[in-house]
Amino acid sequence: MTPNTEEELAALVSEAKDPLRIIGGGTRPIGQCEGQVLSCSGLSGMTLYEPGALTIVVRAGTPLADLEAALAVENQRLPFEPMDHRGLLGTTGVPTIGGAIAANVSGPRRVQVGAARDFMLGVRFVDGMGAIIKNGGRVMKNVTGYDLVKLMTGSYGTLGVLTEVSLKVLPKSDVTGVLTLQGLSDVEAVAALSAALGSPFDVTGAAHAPEGPEGVPLTMIRVEGFEASVLYRLEQLSQLLAKYGVAHLSTDPDQTAALWTWVRDVEGFHGKDGDVWRISVKPSQGPSCVAMLDPQGALYDWGGGLVWVRVPKGTDVREKLDGIGGHATRVRGAAGPTPVFHPQDPVLEELSAGLRAKFDPRGILNQGLMG
Repeated sequence: MTPNTEEELAALVSEAKDPLRIIGGGTRPIGQCEGQVLSCSGLSGMTLYEPGALTIVVRAGTPLADLEAALAVENQRLPFEPMDHRGLLGTTGVPTIGGAIAANVSGPRRVQVGAARDFMLGVRFVDGMGAIIKNGGRVMKNVTGYDLVKLMTGSYGTLGVLTEVSLKVLPKSDVTGVLTLQGLSDVEAVAALSAALGSPFDVTGAAHAPEGPEGVPLTMIRVEGFEASVLYRLEQLSQLLAKYGVAHLSTDPDQTAALWTWVRDVEGFHGKDGDVWRISVKPSQGPSCVAMLDPQGALYDWGGGLVWVRVPKGTDVREKLDGIGGHATRVRGAAGPTPVFHPQDPVLEELSAGLRAKFDPRGILNQGLMG
């Protein structure tokens, strides 16, 4: 089922007798659930764009590539740098803005600007009874009651089917600069990333790969802005981190773009066997987490606060992370007894169940996906 209008979508949901599996472009089948497929890809197109106000309103099925191309004409971009999961998951299809928002997909720039959720201004969606609901608008403001804009972001289609989103966008940077260090241990790398993030030099990316694109440990720090500012900050960062080795500095646009796409899309795991887990921890605990798991591959993003690991098929990493806080999500791996999403605290689980009962009382939207 691929409705082309919000009204068609609402009718399909209200008339549904069995569970529905909600998808966008079909590129991110994390935690498959049973049900008839309901695709939002027919709900495409931009409904409002005000470059001067840094706001855009777009239908949920709009391909990310189309949205980014429209923004690029005005020298603007999506600040949260959404990941493309196709290479990691071996999927086809076209990533959509609705899918990115439903999963709160946020890339390396989150360390500076925040997550996808932080740039949401408004939503339109269809709830589990087929009612069309609107919340928010085109400006940031506080409201009384449910903040449905934030609530829908990251709900994976379990509370409603997104039909339209309003977003804040930001200008593109003139120049991107990257500082790289080779050969650091995971502990040294995270210490260097923490020092960079704690500096006044406005870092917009901080990552480390024990096995970088050239097969050796690579620590990466990104700054963006006007050329003179970028060059100054790169030089200051190289002095700040001198004890970790001689830094290589680059502002080549092709090289820097390719490197951060490599980080964003976890390209080091593409085409390689094993399950993939996404683990959120305190940056200082990232190296301990990896050491306890002894994975086949690892990648640190967000200064070490986000750890991607590739482990043998069927491995439940949660069983090995005693004493380390945070949470782990199985992004790639066969369905089994291990839940995809980290089990919630009982109080949070009760609140989540109450929300699902409110917005999807029949339990037909992505049934069982998030508990």
